[in-house]
Amino acid sequence: MIGPKAYIHIDRLKNNLSNIKKEIGDKSLMVVVKADGYGHGALTIARALRNENKIIFCVFTIEEALELRDGGITNNVLIFSKMQPSWLKIAYQKDFWINLTSFKDLNEVLKFYEKYKACPKIHIKFDTGMTRLGFDLNEAEPLFELLKLNKHIPIEGIYSHLSTADEGDLSFALNQLNKFNKVIESGKKNKINFKYIHCSNSGAIINLPNSWFNTVRVGMLLYGVSPSSDVQIKKEYKPVMSFCGPIIFIRRVSAGTPVSYGGKYITSKRTNIAVVQTGFADGFPRQWFKHGYISYKGSYYKIAGRVCMDQLMIDFEDVNPKIGEEVLFFGEKDNDTIPIEKLAKEISSTTYVLLVGIQGRTEKIKI
Repeated sequence: MIGPKAYIHIDRLKNNLSNIKKEIGDKSLMVVVKADGYGHGALTIARALRNENKIIFCVFTIEEALELRDGGITNNVLIFSKMQPSWLKIAYQKDFWINLTSFKDLNEVLKFYEKYKACPKIHIKFDTGMTRLGFDLNEAEPLFELLKLNKHIPIEGIYSHLSTADEGDLSFALNQLNKFNKVIESGKKNKINFKYIHCSNSGAIINLPNSWFNTVRVGMLLYGVSPSSDVQIKKEYKPVMSFCGPIIFIRRVSAGTPVSYGGKYITSKRTNIAVVQTGFADGFPRQWFKHGYISYKGSYYKIAGRVCMDQLMIDFEDVNPKIGEEVLFFGEKDNDTIPIEKLAKEISSTTYVLLVGIQGRTEKIKI
């Protein structure tokens, strides 16, 4: 297929996983593959890692969970989204772990159990400072009291989410961690057994080892990308994705030639303008054109003018690339390297936004 390619380097993925395991030791590892594996292809990632020891997959929606099951993934799968009564039966039948974040959720589960004498396994989430989903801290005691009266409900885990673990100042994250520890102690006093306790994310793996408990969640670090500009990852971690596009046309133009919409880019000399079949509909960040560049055979060349929906232009000056050859937008491939972190910083975006934006007609190729 002619068009943009996202090359997914499985060897790098497994190497990153190995590095993470060395860091955390013999703990269960939750691999986050929501949003199509952060743009890498959820099934591609899950199939590559499903036989690793103690691997659990995490998704956001039940549709994402079903994609894994339908794709042959038999590992435990935790669904992060707010529990919906309409899919409780499916979650039970497919053996998905569900997320309880309120008494309303729990009451729905109790009603389901009363009807079917069974229900999906549960992870209880507490809000310790994210102000998103989760039981309030003052609900811990009444929650655990209710769970003691309903020991037939399969409570599998407890967790929270750190909002600043990937920043330089860890004071808020430490405060969250302290709150979460108090909730865990409250659960233990009420004789509630949690097989999986998890609070860390990629930033916490790097910055906050006392948040690891017996289970660790990892997303961005697994994909070889820093979770924020405040966090530097070790050189052993390599980017799993290389985002590229093919040259489909080359035109030799004179100095003073306007390029692309608005004619804002004007050539300063006689030069080669190449058309690359990739645009913002494929996930290329349109705002990168102002000071942006691509990498080709180890050298950088400027993006010429505004990025179109389906194509973009490159100013190759006196270099004569061949039609069909590919340029690199970000990642590492052959002799070309552009860190996605640098691109995100230059356009005031984030690595998360850039990666999950790789979609449309972009073909994801496992290598």
